[in-house]
Amino acid sequence: MRCAGRDRLSLALMDARNHTLHLLGKFEQDLGPGLAVPQAPDLVPPLWLAGHVAWLAEYWTARNPQRGLGPACPADAVRIGSVEPQADRWFDPSVLPHDERWSADLPDVAAVRAYLLDTLETLLDLLQKAEDSDASLYFFRMALFHEDLRGEQLLAMAQTLGVPLSLALPPGARTREPLAVPATRWTLGWPGPGFALGIECGHETEAVPEYEIDAQPVTWAQFVEFIDDGGYDRPELWSPAGWQWLEREAQGEGRRGPRHVEQIGVASGAVLQNLFGKPTRMGGGQCAMHVNWWEADAYARWAGRRLPTEVEWEIAVHVAHRRGFRWGDVREWTAGTLQPWAGYRPDAWGRHAEMDPQPLFGSARVLRGASFGTRARMKHPRARGWALPERDDGFVGFRTCAV
Repeated sequence: MRCAGRDRLSLALMDARNHTLHLLGKFEQDLGPGLAVPQAPDLVPPLWLAGHVAWLAEYWTARNPQRGLGPACPADAVRIGSVEPQADRWFDPSVLPHDERWSADLPDVAAVRAYLLDTLETLLDLLQKAEDSDASLYFFRMALFHEDLRGEQLLAMAQTLGVPLSLALPPGARTREPLAVPATRWTLGWPGPGFALGIECGHETEAVPEYEIDAQPVTWAQFVEFIDDGGYDRPELWSPAGWQWLEREAQGEGRRGPRHVEQIGVASGAVLQNLFGKPTRMGGGQCAMHVNWWEADAYARWAGRRLPTEVEWEIAVHVAHRRGFRWGDVREWTAGTLQPWAGYRPDAWGRHAEMDPQPLFGSARVLRGASFGTRARMKHPRARGWALPERDDGFVGFRTCAV
């Protein structure tokens, strides 16, 4: 989809908008017409998020006379008015910061739904008139990419809030032996035409020695062994920053396992974890998820292993997929901190979408892969995400490498 032409893009944009509208309806059914949610760093009012999806697409396409320039378009190019006169005041992150969105006079569900439908109609009309080139289609692809990412964010918020959704987990699988990957030289970065995030572009060539990597993410049966062996009580297994995080957690409800876990079956390796508000038995062969980076790092130390670097993860998904390298059930933590590659250029639209990684260089950790909540068209082995190490609201797990 990153290289999709007009026809495929049109169908995908309609599908993405229908998905957003569907999720908005689910939030309305469970939370009521006001869609009120508690104020928290990992939440945002669903009405704001849905309206923001429409706003960003409109801001960079219908309202942007220079949209045909693609990534060369200036970030502050002149804009024409919105179909919704209050759109900038409501949905522009630079106008309405995160902490002010709970007290803002946002429109009701009907108005947000109308804005989503109106902007989609305009978007599709402009798309059919666009030239079939990477530059001309850049912001239409961006609109799709952004909406699909926000759709996964809405799913994570539904999980946090216990909003009932019928999204099935991937089945468990038999644990395979780790895979040996031969030494190679590998170039990270988006290799060709089409749409990619700025943080995925540039290039970084590395010589990678032979290594061993898990064939699948760490399962619940494996993670339960870590818990049963006192993993949350042994400071020697944790980095200093990770142990500080764990001690802060102890001042509240404490932390004895990944987020949303209610019960742990030591004998069976199964856990009871809330899934969209419903206590759900997670089989021992299913991927552990809602694990933050500190927990993943502590587990790897306990196992006498380490987290993979992102180049090791990417090589494995390319060269070992026919030997059982399984990915796509959960997003996966990697060892390194987020840094740009040579030739990095920030996305012009990034700060308007709160997707500018620059403030988090050196502190956020790199996420690779995709989760069961990721739309299939967005799953790509070179996709690059990031999150602060304490974040555990996403559908995130990890795998390990031999030391």
